[in-house]
Amino acid sequence: MLGRCFRRHRAKEFVQFLKLIDDSVAAELGVHLIMDNYATHKAPSVMNWLNRHRRFHLHFIPTHSSWLNQVEGWFAILTNKQLKRGSHHSVRELEAAIHEFLDVHNDSPNPFKWMKTADEILTKIARFCADTVARHG
Repeated sequence: MLGRCFRRHRAKEFVQFLKLIDDSVAAELGVHLIMDNYATHKAPSVMNWLNRHRRFHLHFIPTHSSWLNQVEGWFAILTNKQLKRGSHHSVRELEAAIHEFLDVHNDSPNPFKWMKTADEILTKIARFCADTVARHG
């Protein structure tokens, strides 16, 4: 897991993070980024950088669908196991706690895996939608 804490969330910082990914991932591998629709991710400077680094592939999740994003689960674990249990008196202490968690996590990483296929998920969503329409139709 790669992580950096930035005080601001602008395109400039996002490009710095993309450079970290580029430097950390073997050059022969493609990099797939699953992101929300935050405007920073689509800023001209970001798009220019991505156009020069063709191994990066963007996948934007639909608005209001954070449950699709596996990263949300990882942040929940970080929050519940590290941040809620601590007392952070400064931003520096909070950042140190985040980096400590990253180090511990990376000592024995455990990848997230989907438990259902995309078809199973979509079938369940379709059933929910049909049931909702039938009840409130």
